[in-house]
Formats: sequence, structure tokens, C-alpha cells
Amino acid sequence: MAQSTFSVNMESNLKDQFDLLCEEFGMTASAVINKFVQTAVKNRKFPPEITNINEKITREKALQAFYDLRKEAEENGLQGMTLEEINQEIAEARKSRKV
Repeated sequence: MAQSTFSVNMESNLKDQFDLLCEEFGMTASAVINKFVQTAVKNRKFPPEITNINEKITREKALQAFYDLRKEAEENGLQGMTLEEINQEIAEARKSRKV
């Protein structure tokens, strides 16, 4: 697949911190950015893992996130799936990626 260059301007100190964080995960900054873009394009939204690190996680916020996910699962007909059903969906998704 053809490759393209993507340039981003940021403060040097921020780039250094990002490079160190990527290194802690055993990845390069380029690999992390590529994964982010792939996920965003695939899901047509930005990954929910992007959060404000200064925001304090409280029990109430964690519970609300759980309830929101539960509601989303219910709306998509996924609530109450058995482990076998979940594993079957995963297997089917993996098969379709290999084709």
C-alpha cells in the first residue's frame, strides 16, 4: 500500500513527552498515530479512550460510563449475549477481515 507523509506541528516539549509515552508502550509515535487514524476511520468517530487526564475519575462517573455502555448494548441488541455468542461474533469478524 502506498505511504504518505503526515506532518504535525507541536511544541518540542510535548513531542518529547509523547515520544517517551509511546516508548513506554513499546511503539513509535508514527505507529500510535497510525493506529489512532485507523480506528477513527473504521469507527467513524474518535476513539473514546481520549480523555482529559486532568479530569478526576469518580465512582459516579465510572458507574455512569458503565450504564451508558449497557444502554448502548441494549439498543444494539447485544445485551444478554452468551459467552458462546460473543465468541462466535468475534470469530466471524476475524474471518471477514482475512478475506
